[in-house]
Amino acid sequence: MTEKQINSHYLNETLTLKIYQPESFSPLYKYQICIMQDGDDYYQLGRAATWSDRLHDNSDISNTILVGIHYRDKVDRRNKYHPDGDQRAAYSKFLVHEVVPFLDDLFPTYHMGQSRALAGDSLAGTLALMTALKYPNTFGKVIMQSPYVNQTVKEAVPEARGIHAIAIYHTIGSYETAVETTDGHTSDFLTPNRELSKLLHDKDMHYIYHELEDASHTWKYWQQDLGRAFISIFDPI
Repeated sequence: MTEKQINSHYLNETLTLKIYQPESFSPLYKYQICIMQDGDDYYQLGRAATWSDRLHDNSDISNTILVGIHYRDKVDRRNKYHPDGDQRAAYSKFLVHEVVPFLDDLFPTYHMGQSRALAGDSLAGTLALMTALKYPNTFGKVIMQSPYVNQTVKEAVPEARGIHAIAIYHTIGSYETAVETTDGHTSDFLTPNRELSKLLHDKDMHYIYHELEDASHTWKYWQQDLGRAFISIFDPI
């Protein structure tokens, strides 16, 4: 694990990228990139690095570098990840115009959208989808686990240009009917995720959807599902 800092013009702050390379990393090979919002959670609770080691060792995924980006606090997270958040558009620009060029300079990457993925759980999954819909030529892959879905998200799908170029892996738990959100309310995540799934199914695109049986809105289930998500999205270029 290595850490790099980026001074973001769009966000007017310095953010840390936590980067995990495969154990067999070599500059002689090219790599896909997976940028994970809620980055510390993906490493600590999702065991993303362990999944990476296991799947690379078994040749279940192609060469992929993980990049985790975390938030300062729950207010900062909501502002950056929520589809109607004050900084959501600026955060997406930070990913596209600052993080991607930085990583392309740092590693031997493919320099094309279909080799870059955004991953996230809950609000972070929403941010992954919304950013890819806006910038499909930069991010051609999405992993969203139990994303928050509101009207803004549902309206973005039919309006998105270039959506056919995006591969999406989408899961929701069958018990996610009363999820406690960070603003203190309780929301039904299952119904709007099913509505989102129908919108995406209607598009001619690479789309994988799973409802996790008896699963709630917790890392216990997202961790278990992460291996399948990586295998589904990081097939050889």
